[in-house]
Amino acid sequence: MKLPNQFYRPLAIGAPAPMREPPVKVERMIHFVPPHLEKLRAKVPELVKQVDVVLGNLEDAIPADAKEAARKGFIEMARSTEFGSTGLWTRINSLNSPWVLDDLIEIVAAVGDKLDVVMLPKVEGPWDIHYLDQLLAQLEARNGVKKPILIHAILETAEGVKNVDAIAAASPRMHGISLGPADLAASRAMKTTRVGGGHPDYRVLADADPGQGLRPSYQQDLWHYTIAKMVDACASAGVKAFYGPFGDFSDSPACESQFRNAFLLGCAGAWSLHPTQIAIAKRVFSPDPAEVAFARRVLEAMPDGTGAVMIDGRMQDDATWKQCKVVVDLARQVAANDPDYAAIYGF
Repeated sequence: MKLPNQFYRPLAIGAPAPMREPPVKVERMIHFVPPHLEKLRAKVPELVKQVDVVLGNLEDAIPADAKEAARKGFIEMARSTEFGSTGLWTRINSLNSPWVLDDLIEIVAAVGDKLDVVMLPKVEGPWDIHYLDQLLAQLEARNGVKKPILIHAILETAEGVKNVDAIAAASPRMHGISLGPADLAASRAMKTTRVGGGHPDYRVLADADPGQGLRPSYQQDLWHYTIAKMVDACASAGVKAFYGPFGDFSDSPACESQFRNAFLLGCAGAWSLHPTQIAIAKRVFSPDPAEVAFARRVLEAMPDGTGAVMIDGRMQDDATWKQCKVVVDLARQVAANDPDYAAIYGF
């Protein structure tokens, strides 16, 4: 066990000091780009104006014979694009793959100072984070990288879910954790072939009523427990929780419903795998303007957060004041990053 006074020390001589607090950024959508495809790389400069994070994907969905092309394409994309306030991330290959070392060595050497976050797939425990933490420190020191590259874990195995508390608190590099529902479903032997979302057979049945006829039933959320557990682990460690992919690009209402469930449970954003999902994530993970307006009224009525007031027939006290502050603080962050929402919120 690492002692508290060692936690924030650099893990390599010459590596930048770890951050004491993760940077405050709006990250409503993490937009995936397959960088081995030149046609899609060419769209990145325009994409930067539309999304909060651009991620060059090197792992799943990249064919084995295109792994090196994807890595080289990501480096080219990173070098040739000005990202401004938009985050630049990459999802490297898994730690048990033959490509991961080259992913890290080549990318940190080439664009380490532009890279904000490395997304690590199939994290099973804090030991995976510790390995990457040490390796990133060595590569930062070797290449003179000035700011620490953060780590974002994907929760996509049963072992990872079991160890999520330890994963979230494993390193000061931790940025957050995303749910990976497809691999997690396979790891758990869940009987679904869907990538995220609900399932028509996962439902509860109303109690029998002799005179009622057909009994109503209600579809449930397969991912509620896991998202809630992930959110608790991330919140207690001071990092962010994210919903991952929604695979049915043709079903925008279902995608929006899944994203909204995650938002309400405490997630900061979600992955967008298709351009149609960008607007959905932007809308869902920006607080509702009516909620923001009401929350501002509560904060104005209780400037120091103490006591109790009645607003529109509802009692507000210190607990609801805290809830309202969460909404208003997020709205201010969104407004600072998005002029359209600044106008909507009136900031």
